Amino acid sequence: MRILIGSMALVGLAACQTTVPDSGAGVGFKDYNQYQAEKAARDAALAGQAIPPATAISGESRGSSPEALAAEAEAALLRTQANSGATPVQTASNVPVPQTVSGAAGISSENDFDAVGAQRSIESDAALIAANKQQYKVVQPTALPQRSGSGGPNIVAYALNTSNAPGTQVYSRPGINKQARFQKNCAKYPSPDKAQEEFLSKGGPKSDRLGLDPDGDGFACSWDPRPFRKVRG
Repeated sequence: MRILIGSMALVGLAACQTTVPDSGAGVGFKDYNQYQAEKAARDAALAGQAIPPATAISGESRGSSPEALAAEAEAALLRTQANSGATPVQTASNVPVPQTVSGAAGISSENDFDAVGAQRSIESDAALIAANKQQYKVVQPTALPQRSGSGGPNIVAYALNTSNAPGTQVYSRPGINKQARFQKNCAKYPSPDKAQEEFLSKGGPKSDRLGLDPDGDGFACSWDPRPFRKVRG
C-alpha cells in the first residue's frame, strides 16, 4: 500500500513540472535557419543585391566561434559598402537627377598654388611688370598760371600791407552827415569785399568820394582785414 501511494505522488510531481524549451532551436520564437535566411534577404535588399537562395545551415554552424562570426559580419559590411555607390539615384519622373559638380568654373583659383603655378611663372610675371612700367607717365610740375582778371584792386594784398585795427583812424574824413551817407551807400553792395574793391578803385584809402569810410580807418563798409592777416601768420 505504501509503495502504491509513493508511486502516485511521483506521477503527480512529474505532471506539474514545466517543460524546458530547446534553447538550440533558434532565436526568439523562430527557427535559427529561418532567421538567417531573413537576415540575408534584408541585407541584400539594403545593399541592392539579388536575394541569395536559402541554404541549409548545418548543426556545426550554430556553435561557431566568436572569431568566425566577426569575420562573417565584416565580410557582409564590406559587400554592402562596395555596392552602395553602384546603386543609381531613383527620383520621381518630374524631378531631375542631381548632377555632381566636378569643377567650380566661377570661382577664382588665385589661392590654389598648383593652378597658379600651371598658369603663370616667374618669367611671365616679370614680363608683365616690365610692360606695366613702359606705360607709366611721369607728369612734370609746371609753373602756376597767371592770375586772370580786370587788374583791379587786390583787397588781399591791401590787407597784408596794412597793420592798423578796424576802427582806428588813419585818414582824415571831413564832412557832415557822414553816418547817414555811409549806411545808404554801403547798402548798395552785396558784401563788404565788393565795397572795399570799389573803395580802393575810387581813390581810397586816402580819398573817400563814395562815403564808405566815415571813421577813416581805410576799410569801407566795416570790411575786416584780419582774416587775411591770420593766413599769412
